[in-house]
Amino acid sequence: MGERGLLLTFGADAEDRAAREAVRAADAALGAAAPGWLLEAVPSYVALLIVFDPLATDHEGVAAFIDAMAPAGGRAPAPKEWEIPFCPANGYAPDLSEVAARTGLAEEEVIATFCAATFEVAMLGFAPGYAYLAGLPEALRLPRKSAPVPSVARGSVIVAGAQALVMTLDLPAGWWRIGRSPMKLLLPEAEGVSPLSPGDAVRFRAIPAAEMPS
Repeated sequence: MGERGLLLTFGADAEDRAAREAVRAADAALGAAAPGWLLEAVPSYVALLIVFDPLATDHEGVAAFIDAMAPAGGRAPAPKEWEIPFCPANGYAPDLSEVAARTGLAEEEVIATFCAATFEVAMLGFAPGYAYLAGLPEALRLPRKSAPVPSVARGSVIVAGAQALVMTLDLPAGWWRIGRSPMKLLLPEAEGVSPLSPGDAVRFRAIPAAEMPS
């Protein structure tokens, strides 16, 4: 990772919940210890990137600090629970019919299955406010589209593989659009960018088009 970074890996499978919990615990412990050389800690699904000041320490020093910290352990912050409203009506869910066809489910079954799931915020990243949600039911898992949609609307609820995501910006995406949420999930940077945090539990609630902002 160059002269300023050390990558801690806790597993190889993005669906390994224990590995994700270990990442959050290590991130919390490192944040609590707050060593002077620490510039940034960047958690992902199963790894934690530690960015340090190379004038204050080196890879060996960081590794020794982590080894000494490990026995004391760390505890990730208690997860919060969120309910995200979303509208799966035709105008907001342009891919719902194709998802239904590809999964062999009726559109109503796709939405019911999606809303019955409890997701876990696995990581934040790629774009501001993007919270990658692990736990998409097996019955709804599809590969990404062969070509991305040039602009997917902010608030779109999208799925691919074992994950779901709510778009926070109008950006290209190759995931399947099954609804749109009116919930604000992109905050000013001073407020933390996203109200969601890794480890939080998320459920979705379908709402009618009448409840969407005009």
